[in-house]
Amino acid sequence: MTVNNDNVDKDKLLELFLRIGLDERTARNTVANNKVTANLSAVIHEAGVLDGCHRAVGNLLYSVATKYPANALIHRPILLDYITSNKVKTPAQLEAAFSFFSAAGSEIKLNEFESACGVGVEVSVEEIEKTVNEVFEERKNEILEQRYRTNVGDLFGHVRKKHPWADPKIVKQFIDSKLFELLGERTVADNEKIAKKKKEKPAKVDDKLAATVAPKQPPTEEDLNPYLIFPQPEDNYKVHTEVFFSNGTILRCCNTRELLEKHLKATGGRVLTRFPPEPNGYLHIGHAKVVQLLLYDFSFSNFCLQSLTRYFLQCFIILMIDQAMFVDFGLAKERGGGCYLRYDDTNPEAEKKEYIDHIEEIVKWMGWEPFKITYASDYFQELYELAVELIRRGHAYVDHQTPDEIKEYREKKMNSPWRDRPIAESLKLFDEMKKGLIEEGKATLRMKQDMQSDNFNMYDLIAYRIKFTPHPHAGDKWCIYPSYDYAHCTVDSLENITHSLCTLEFETRRASYYWLLHALDLYQPYVWEYSRLNVSNNVLSKRKLNRLVTEKWVDGWDDPRLLTLAGLRRKGVTSTAINAFVRGMGITRSDCSLIRFDRLEYHIREELNRTAARAMVVLQPLKVVITNFENGSILDLDAKKWPEAQEDEASAFYKVPFSNIVYIEQSDFRLKDSKDYYGLAPGKSVLLRYAYPIKCTDVILADDKETVLEIRAEYDASKKSKPKGVLHWVAQPSPGVNPLNVEVRLFDKLFLSENPAELDDWLADLNPHSKVVIPSAYAVPELRNAVDGDTFQFERLGYFTVDIDSTPEKLVFNRTVTLRDSYKSSK
Repeated sequence: MTVNNDNVDKDKLLELFLRIGLDERTARNTVANNKVTANLSAVIHEAGVLDGCHRAVGNLLYSVATKYPANALIHRPILLDYITSNKVKTPAQLEAAFSFFSAAGSEIKLNEFESACGVGVEVSVEEIEKTVNEVFEERKNEILEQRYRTNVGDLFGHVRKKHPWADPKIVKQFIDSKLFELLGERTVADNEKIAKKKKEKPAKVDDKLAATVAPKQPPTEEDLNPYLIFPQPEDNYKVHTEVFFSNGTILRCCNTRELLEKHLKATGGRVLTRFPPEPNGYLHIGHAKVVQLLLYDFSFSNFCLQSLTRYFLQCFIILMIDQAMFVDFGLAKERGGGCYLRYDDTNPEAEKKEYIDHIEEIVKWMGWEPFKITYASDYFQELYELAVELIRRGHAYVDHQTPDEIKEYREKKMNSPWRDRPIAESLKLFDEMKKGLIEEGKATLRMKQDMQSDNFNMYDLIAYRIKFTPHPHAGDKWCIYPSYDYAHCTVDSLENITHSLCTLEFETRRASYYWLLHALDLYQPYVWEYSRLNVSNNVLSKRKLNRLVTEKWVDGWDDPRLLTLAGLRRKGVTSTAINAFVRGMGITRSDCSLIRFDRLEYHIREELNRTAARAMVVLQPLKVVITNFENGSILDLDAKKWPEAQEDEASAFYKVPFSNIVYIEQSDFRLKDSKDYYGLAPGKSVLLRYAYPIKCTDVILADDKETVLEIRAEYDASKKSKPKGVLHWVAQPSPGVNPLNVEVRLFDKLFLSENPAELDDWLADLNPHSKVVIPSAYAVPELRNAVDGDTFQFERLGYFTVDIDSTPEKLVFNRTVTLRDSYKSSK
């Protein structure tokens, strides 16, 4: 049956769905959803109820169309037969059938199926009534206390435990009747809403005591195994995808036993995945004004950023790419298999050796080791021979339409004038294409798929095109090159990939993927699409990122505010933190979720808290003169690099000079004190971390009588005073010499809104304070020898990383993340 989008066919479908008893609203919603429409139409045809059926049967058929497990399509006709013959007639039986078939192999025993689904089990009205009475008797006091606030679902569950196959409508009728019998009419009090009690704040517990009595925490999200959803290679004979054709036929995609056994023999049963970037861009680490990016377009094979200058004409790698690495490499590692790093080098015009080298570098930085590095071009000969075979089987033809004509015909669902040319003629022309006898752009090889399909990726996709361009890896042997749609799936098969994993943008290409492998009788990998990451307060679309960079809203592709891997790395984010974040997201198909930015920051913070040494830096210095400390005298005090450092761990400490002139943060001083303030104020004392308590004795103000120029203080050499406030500080290392001067860049969320991509004027939502530069901060001498990439925790301020803009004369630090953890506190 043809499922088209025109009004006539929609009316026919609506009529068909109403005939099986769907209510009109459900039927209309179904017609509006092409995928559900196709599934339900196929189910109705398989069940043989084109002339209609009882509403109860129709509702069960609808559930089959929307919920049936995709890995057990081979068994669906059995279930439909049981439904139409009224052997499976309740939702509970149907759910049990779904579970049974999902766990079953290729062959099932009907007696086990019938037992699992309660086929033939009849629960009488008397039995249901007796059980309901027993449940009410057991819970009578609780029901009398809660009255109509009693959880009816809980009562229903107790009955279902004893009679899982009882008619739910009858059970509900008896429960409602029994409630009325026991409680009578609803009262006004029954309808009143109970005010929610405010949660009491837990009492404060001493940290040391809490550490000894804290219960064992449940496994973190990183401990969970997100790869359990994927089947084992030996299970890849089960149908898990259906391709619907406009002539009413259905392709149920699966491997034959012979193909699967051949595959398992070649792989030894190992899991093999692939990470397939395109080598037509590169990542360059240099000056901040130089574009730093890695070309890899995971969603579209020929995407090009037109507005970049020719010198920097390249793409970028966004956080989604790391998700691809995590899924592809991670599954292989978890199952003890291997992941190919396969360069999708089917476009010779844009590919260079330096791009390839840098892709390998970024993969290794992310912590992944390829099982083998291959190229699509390694298989050009095999791909050509398979294309010839595709023509011989009548599944491909040489076409002479221009790109504009192809676009127009596809939009109108019209066949090419050359679609039905003789096989021999296409073979001859394809050979001439290979030999370079046909001009570039004058011919393509197209797959003969289904121009009337609802899936535009079945509209006779191009398999080969002519390009008189030498290939950087294959040389000048070829002047015809395969397309992504042709090469991707065939190379997956040739490399015996067990799991072909990609993002949901590829879901519509699954049909053409399996169509081609089926047409050539090739082994079929298990295809699964997962949702891409959508992180709040940022944009991930290529068009928007391109505009941010080219219009100079940010400082290049490696700007630390962007979620490019280049930007994250420059910001100081570790690959370990990125992988932990991606792992915590799981591998789902939900494409509507927006992950909070602070959840990413949580994983960054967790990693850096373990790995970043502590140091002291003052961002906005305020001079403090200690009047009772000898001028010119310097004390070298011990400061901890790590909070847990023991006194005998010499390497866990660094020396910090203490003199009569120190600097504190301007925000750590007030002219007026208050009870909830722990900083310095006139007449008040604070502790300088790792040093001594100081007390403010005088304040030097500017002429405006408000601006504080300098503070005079006295220090307590005996350390007998115990002030509550503890401040970080930096001192003059020697008389008259300022502390180490560094530049600090404070990065914050790039956009004010959680989802700026939804806004019409999304650029107006840019956070004006997403980057704040502090040109003259003071740092302890310990940081003098820090180099690009070194990361520290600046005490009380956050985590910071040395930037590539640093020079021998002046260090530059990027704030990676603040100390405050808003995600953890909100969980």
